[in-house]
Amino acid sequence: MRALIVEDEIPASEELNYLIQEHSQIEVVACLEDGLDVLKFLQEQEVDVIFLDINIPSLDGMMLAHHIGKFASKPYIVFTTAYKEHAAEAFELEAFDYILKPYDEKRIAAMLLKLENAFKRDHAGEAVDEHGQAQVTDEASMQGSQAKASVAGTGIRINLLRNDNIIVTDTADIYYAEAQEKVTKVYTKNGEFTMPVSITDFHGRLPQESFFRCHRSYLVNLSQIREIVPWFNNTYLLRLRDLEAEVPVSRGKVKEFRQLMRI
Repeated sequence: MRALIVEDEIPASEELNYLIQEHSQIEVVACLEDGLDVLKFLQEQEVDVIFLDINIPSLDGMMLAHHIGKFASKPYIVFTTAYKEHAAEAFELEAFDYILKPYDEKRIAAMLLKLENAFKRDHAGEAVDEHGQAQVTDEASMQGSQAKASVAGTGIRINLLRNDNIIVTDTADIYYAEAQEKVTKVYTKNGEFTMPVSITDFHGRLPQESFFRCHRSYLVNLSQIREIVPWFNNTYLLRLRDLEAEVPVSRGKVKEFRQLMRI
């Protein structure tokens, strides 16, 4: 993988560069300090990941990430900052991770491992033809379609937010979600997450064939339903695998739910 470090504090840039070399096979091809210089650099060269500080001259890291998000081929973005308050916006930008300074070596090592695994997974099956151009096998093409679907909100992975960390999660591991005023609580086998979006927006990012909006305040992963319990007014309560929680099916959703579950 080719990486770009964007950091205007030389000691922090050198420390991150050292940790990357120490804990991964990632090649740091450049270290830049200015946002506009980064855009110029990216017009001429491609990188696979950008370690991006937020407070940088000319164009801050968030604005820069917005621009990069419009690229046809987007590198992973790992924000590196001393401030927690940008984590929600980083999530909106689908950042790969959000690392707080000062750096914790174990945290950096874990992030780098996750990053390299994600790169291998997303580029599995690519080959090089006689012209040195990347080819994609049928299997990889299928995976690529899934990856594109993921970007469109119908794929298999999603970024969840907890304690200012962005956790890349397989959507199959999500059990259900519940609307709570302006945020959405998401329950997975790895615990609870709070997403700074409405449940409608969150539902739009999930594979529609797997997740059903069973109630105005709830959506459920159909594959995680363990038991369907008749409730009052011909509605249902859903009991899920591994969890004690019960998810309601509203009266207005009963007909559609019965069709989905063939009952």
